[in-house]
Amino acid sequence: MEQLNYRSVFDIIGPVMVGPSSSHTAGAARIGKVVRNIFGEQPDTVDIYLYESFAKTYRGHGTDIALVGGLLGMDPDDSRLGDSLKIAHESGMEVLFTPKKEKAEHPNMVRMVVSKGEHKLSVTGISIGGGNIQISEVNGFKLSLSLGTPTFIIVHQDVPGMIAKVSQLLSEATLNIGTMTVTRESKGEKAIMIIEVDERNSDVLEKIRKLEHIYSAAYFD
Repeated sequence: MEQLNYRSVFDIIGPVMVGPSSSHTAGAARIGKVVRNIFGEQPDTVDIYLYESFAKTYRGHGTDIALVGGLLGMDPDDSRLGDSLKIAHESGMEVLFTPKKEKAEHPNMVRMVVSKGEHKLSVTGISIGGGNIQISEVNGFKLSLSLGTPTFIIVHQDVPGMIAKVSQLLSEATLNIGTMTVTRESKGEKAIMIIEVDERNSDVLEKIRKLEHIYSAAYFD
């Protein structure tokens, strides 16, 4: 008899969510909420580029309402999810969906470009099944982020001392850094820090956001 191995109970029963699909609805809502958290505020305009399976079935499977619901800060089990497009319109958020024909790195892939005034962010997310997601790009930076461990994502201006300042705040909060990825567009332009820590603690987030030259900072656990 073949033995089946599962990492968690959610591999068997799936996440708590508003249906119909964990990949197309729950995963999409989580991608939208990650984008909202990284952006740090509700955007005024949203361009959503859908690929492969997402592009073919986004209306029928509720991917559109899930992505927008996430952008509005909703979780996959939020009872308001079905009204997210209406809520977005009433709050002044303009959303444009663009199905793409080209091949993607995963059949459930979406790229979201959000903006408010001069503030702009691009994030590519993948729904890998069971409501689980991966982030593969932020502002053109290639990543492989599953958000399975406590993680800080910090977008900032590339100026001397930023890494030291953030590291000092984490040290003062007794947070040990497990891994850190640092990259930038070009010298003096936007840069990004992806920091995975060993313990769950979001208390330091507001202190990071108050640092000079920070565009946005988000925490996921």
